[in-house]
Amino acid sequence: MITPAKISPATLAKLAKLGIHHRADLLLHLPLRYEDETHLAPIETLQAGETAQVEGIITHNEVAYRPRRTLVCRLQDNSGELYLRFLNFYPSQIKQLAVGQKIRAIGEARMGYYGMEMVHPKCRAGGEDTPLQQSLTPIYPTTAGLAQAVLRKLINNALETIPLTDTLPAALRQKLHLADFADSLRLLHNPTPDIAASALEERNHAAWQRIKFDELLAQQLSMRVHHQERNKRKAPKLAAKKLLTQQLLQALPYQLTKAQQKVLKEINLDIAKTHPMQRLLLGDVGSGKTVVAALAALQAIENGYQVAFMAPTEILAEQHYLKLQEWLQPLGLAPVWLSGSLKKKDKTAAIDHIAAGTTQIAVGTHALFQTSVTFKNLGLVIVDEQHKFGVQQRLALRNKGKATAPDLQKSIEPHQLMMSATPIPRTLAMSYYADLDVSTIDELPPGRTPIVTKLVSDARRAEVFERVRAACLAGRQAYWVCPLIEESDALEVELQNAIATHQQLTEALPELKVGLAHGRLPPAEKAAVMAAFKAGELHLLVATTVIEVGVDVPNASLMVIDHAERMGLAQLHQLRGRVGRGAAESMCVLLFMQPLSELARERLKVIYENTDGFIIAQQDLQLRGPGELLGARQSGVAMLRFADLTEDEDLLEQARSVADELLRDAPDVARAHLQRWMANKHDFLHV
Repeated sequence: MITPAKISPATLAKLAKLGIHHRADLLLHLPLRYEDETHLAPIETLQAGETAQVEGIITHNEVAYRPRRTLVCRLQDNSGELYLRFLNFYPSQIKQLAVGQKIRAIGEARMGYYGMEMVHPKCRAGGEDTPLQQSLTPIYPTTAGLAQAVLRKLINNALETIPLTDTLPAALRQKLHLADFADSLRLLHNPTPDIAASALEERNHAAWQRIKFDELLAQQLSMRVHHQERNKRKAPKLAAKKLLTQQLLQALPYQLTKAQQKVLKEINLDIAKTHPMQRLLLGDVGSGKTVVAALAALQAIENGYQVAFMAPTEILAEQHYLKLQEWLQPLGLAPVWLSGSLKKKDKTAAIDHIAAGTTQIAVGTHALFQTSVTFKNLGLVIVDEQHKFGVQQRLALRNKGKATAPDLQKSIEPHQLMMSATPIPRTLAMSYYADLDVSTIDELPPGRTPIVTKLVSDARRAEVFERVRAACLAGRQAYWVCPLIEESDALEVELQNAIATHQQLTEALPELKVGLAHGRLPPAEKAAVMAAFKAGELHLLVATTVIEVGVDVPNASLMVIDHAERMGLAQLHQLRGRVGRGAAESMCVLLFMQPLSELARERLKVIYENTDGFIIAQQDLQLRGPGELLGARQSGVAMLRFADLTEDEDLLEQARSVADELLRDAPDVARAHLQRWMANKHDFLHV
């Protein structure tokens, strides 16, 4: 821990907010940017947008009150005058900047009403006896109440007193052309003015390359260690008996694609082993992941074990439940449904069946991992859209299956199959899923028709209404997706919502039967609407994004996504995948409001030009970063701090290779490296 005797409890608490718990953490708290206080610029040479340091005499000091209370000072040197403006200031600052005082100011110059000015520059007393800095001044990430000067003092003390031993052997550094660790750290904390600022800010200097490589190597080592540890844990052996699985395969009205057969074989082999499977099943929208999961579940049931099937939303979980009922009831199996909205009596009955082992498969939402739910012998956990669950939730469900067998010294735990219709870009899979086994269904079932995507401005809304009318009167069905249930103060008043749009469409298209589905409808009502749409009793379904996944209506050939500019790429791709499930030509209309932000324009361009989920996911990674795709933002998993997966793929490749070498040939080196980078990090990514 950081020595409390030298640092106040208040400062320790602020450091903890930055993830700094030990003195060694200070070493890797690296600057966001730098200020150049190594030389003075004449005022007349200042350019708008340039950050510079100037020195001069205050010739004017005034507190103005229009349009708001502002401190305005004029600073003069031998070459010219500069205005200094402060919107928030203290009496002590007025005194510091009194007329006649000689001061230094550093800030960004800009052209103001009266001429060149700096707004809220950093000021201090100047003069010939005030030495200039010898290195660039680091500006660190901080939190309220923790001054840069305090951070700099703590970090420089750590640099001077903590041994900066290099964790990597000299031969390896030489082979990979990596800079020395100690030299890299010292340079990044206190760079000399001769180093190009662009190389530091863009993080392509050799010192940054070393730090980024070390971070990626630690991540790869951590993942591989998790993988090795998993292979030491015990799980039930679920051998393929080909009883129930064969019955389902024979009952299906279609044959599995080659891709489905390939991933099913990988899963079959995994769960037949005595250590827990942790496999991620990736497949684009409509590729047939659910039937593969059902066959894996049957293999567990054939061996006398229970299965938990969890989905993030009630509507998706219910879709899985109904589909599994359809497939499994003819085989004499009765899935149990468990969700938060069930009546108390029904919920108690479901929990009793699960605990007694009288049901072999439980389907539901996060209600499955509540403390009141216990499984008799859980052998397989299936988690759909796994990135939408926090890691602690996934861990809680896995722990439901932990039990100690009498003949085993170690506890046994269930196998895990995680599914995602959000394809994982290669760099993300290499980095954050390196400890998982990944299977990909890379082909769609035959008979799927390509979906035509159209971008339409909201100004042409009436034309879209007519397109919906024509499609429905021709015997097809349509979706109209809205981003909100009801208007929110946080969004513009004109933002359309599902309830208002439903009313508008009902009035505009009186000859059509229009349904409404959203997350706040009572479950029974929502199920009735969805069933009516699936049965063809409704022409048009107005819905929020509750229909993003799991809804399968082959006769629906048109989708309109309202305010498409407000949705993420993965969500747009998921929604678009709700059509094109039958033989009819399908269309997705992306209705957007002007003006578009640059990010929204980029997103709509990507979805318009691409139908391949993997290409879309790669673009999503570049636009938003890995946090959204991983579901790590909401689960509290720390992202990479320094490396960038879209720019540092070559370093990631090197780190993968070196991680394998070190674990095989130099485990002590691997351990020391992990200690430096991961000692205080709680890494749940392997859950």
